[in-house]
Amino acid sequence: MPFFLSCFFIIFEFQKTNYMYEFIQKFHSGWAYLALLLLVIAVVNSFIGKNSKKEFTPKDRKIALFGLIGTHTQLLVGLILYFVSPLGLASLGQMKDASLRLTSLEHPLINIIAIVFITIGWSKHKKADSSESKFKSIAVFYGIGLLLILSRLPWSLWF
Repeated sequence: MPFFLSCFFIIFEFQKTNYMYEFIQKFHSGWAYLALLLLVIAVVNSFIGKNSKKEFTPKDRKIALFGLIGTHTQLLVGLILYFVSPLGLASLGQMKDASLRLTSLEHPLINIIAIVFITIGWSKHKKADSSESKFKSIAVFYGIGLLLILSRLPWSLWF
């Protein structure tokens, strides 16, 4: 049996037992804390850098990059979870129930938009010439992304 077929059957059996869903759900929930922390650090660092008029250093670039990587990883895991979760795609048409609407539509859609803003901020900072404009791009776009993410978190599931 070819290797890729063996992998498919292993994943299929893993999915059948529901362990994959539980693992992905817990990973998505746990990684969210790290992704938010990295994003907050990137936004605060950029605001401090912009207001203190300091030079944009490789350390500042890495802080912003870690925020970008953390949120993109969270998006990838979230998209996988969306398609294997009973609260995701399967409950998309139930708009009257606020909690189902949050998990099936609002949370994924707004978070995708937020990550688009974060990605735009990363791209704009790379094209900027001055340190002030680099910090400003990251602060504004990452900040908008952070606010959007915070607005659509399922807070009842966190606390």
